[in-house]
Amino acid sequence: MIGYTASFFLSFFQNPSALGIGLAVAFGAIWLAGYQPPLFKRPWLWAVLVSSAILALAAASFIQIPLQVLAGAALGHFWSQEVLERWILLAGIPQIFLSGLVQEGAKLVPVVVYWWRSGKNIDPKLGLAIGAVAGAGFGIFEAQWAHNLIFASGWTWGAVQTGGFMALAGFWERFFTVAAHTAFSALAGYGLARGWGWQFYLIAAFLHGLLNYSVALLQAGLFTAVHLEIYAAVLAVLATAWALWLRWRKTGGYS
Repeated sequence: MIGYTASFFLSFFQNPSALGIGLAVAFGAIWLAGYQPPLFKRPWLWAVLVSSAILALAAASFIQIPLQVLAGAALGHFWSQEVLERWILLAGIPQIFLSGLVQEGAKLVPVVVYWWRSGKNIDPKLGLAIGAVAGAGFGIFEAQWAHNLIFASGWTWGAVQTGGFMALAGFWERFFTVAAHTAFSALAGYGLARGWGWQFYLIAAFLHGLLNYSVALLQAGLFTAVHLEIYAAVLAVLATAWALWLRWRKTGGYS
């Protein structure tokens, strides 16, 4: 178990490619632009972006994976593999939604630290912006990992000519996953600043789990790979629309 979790953690730093990293940064910049976080007025937000990425990766590696293994073992103790596969839409819920609880909690740590040091009193729009930066941090970090794996597998532009859209599916998925990470954490940061911290944390975790639930729908045969990509895009856009509505509605805001 320790070897596997450590290997997963280290995999994020392997196979670096300038194109993979550059695409990830571009995706993050595109989605963050709508939130307009004060990255230059408040330079400490760059520390939030980086620390969120490392904390979320560490949590996914050393907390999420062991918990998911334990959950899978517990289910396997009571039901056979055949039964679990037949009831994948129910059996997959504990492991899938653990990912949301762990990753959204880890991404929220830098936001909570700032909120705490500010006397638990920050403008909700600033809380939303800090959350967006924290979410984008891990979204970018995860995207560069996925992109680097794609390029390390031998992907070239020639694959588009033979595979069409599906050759670009990995990049499409990461583009909208970055949006989702950003929006979920933005909502959590907003809720924390409004005094609804645990409620919005659970909302963010639920949305995160809902995004990942597409894998269970794919395994159950209810989704094709194309359906999965559309599902992820729609959910990411809806969450982003909600977060941006909170950011831009006329209720004042940070300076």
